[in-house]
Amino acid sequence: MSILKHVKIIGIGKYLPEQTITSEELEKKLGLPNGWSLKFSGVKERRHVVDETNADLAVHALKQAIKNANINISDIDLLISSAATFDYILPYQAAYILKSLKQSNIEIPSMDVNSSCLSFVSAFEVATSLLDGIKYKRIAIVSSEVSSKGLNPDHKESATLFGDGAAAVILELDSEKQSGVYKSMLKTYPEGFNYSIIKGGGNKYFYKNNPYDAVLHSFSMEGKKLLKLAKRKIPEFFSDFFSDSTIQLEDVDVIAPHQASKAGIAIFNHLYPNFKGLLYSNIETHGNCISASIPMCLHDVIEKGLLKRGQNCLMTGTAAGFAIGGVLIKY
Repeated sequence: MSILKHVKIIGIGKYLPEQTITSEELEKKLGLPNGWSLKFSGVKERRHVVDETNADLAVHALKQAIKNANINISDIDLLISSAATFDYILPYQAAYILKSLKQSNIEIPSMDVNSSCLSFVSAFEVATSLLDGIKYKRIAIVSSEVSSKGLNPDHKESATLFGDGAAAVILELDSEKQSGVYKSMLKTYPEGFNYSIIKGGGNKYFYKNNPYDAVLHSFSMEGKKLLKLAKRKIPEFFSDFFSDSTIQLEDVDVIAPHQASKAGIAIFNHLYPNFKGLLYSNIETHGNCISASIPMCLHDVIEKGLLKRGQNCLMTGTAAGFAIGGVLIKY
């Protein structure tokens, strides 16, 4: 498989809120047996914001990525906010991130991309297609998620699963043509639309007609139905993804997956026992951070030296909707 577009990750950053919530604390609060969260959700601890906004987390991650790339914010030609949660319904989140940088001379274009947990993958495809070395020389993608505010304490599975955090990358065209994107693909399977959802807050259940209710306005998930659908669709997705490729799943060096759940990670190991590369997971210490999970995993494998220049990395996962997506890159 040849590289379709020579783009390079020149900087990456990650930020976690200071407040650590251990599963032991949550289990006491929710009346769960000791060890329940680690056993069923796969999470030992996660970070939750105290008074930080999505934009606050995003700014920390973005500044790290800019420093890591050894550039200035003025060197960025487009900012993409790729996330499922946000601070304001209007204006859009990317504009608020720029405002939160508190630099009055920053007037760069910005946009939001939202495909729930796969927002970063979708934004990566958008950025790759836009980079032309002329109008768009460098593009920043930021995934910043505050999931903790939308959880229902009576829904034990999701209440123990999710965490807050942010990650950012800086992309540019690779003039040396050593790095790039082999392929990206996203498929949506609407039959799973209702399996993970927050029903209240939009126009379908508008707030004026539907006062706050913990069930209506909190995240709900039908875990067994999601897993059953994922088991059925994931093999079809990867068969299609690698159908026209000389590179196969077994040839991938590192997979940076969405941290959907302990069971979600286990599904991959069950379906692909012959995979010999690294399937990275940080769910035990981060929880599911929605769209920020994939770029935070990418940050970890780069920072730990587990992904080296010239190696292949697959960023992939599932999302509410129901969707499966992936982007295969040469780092």
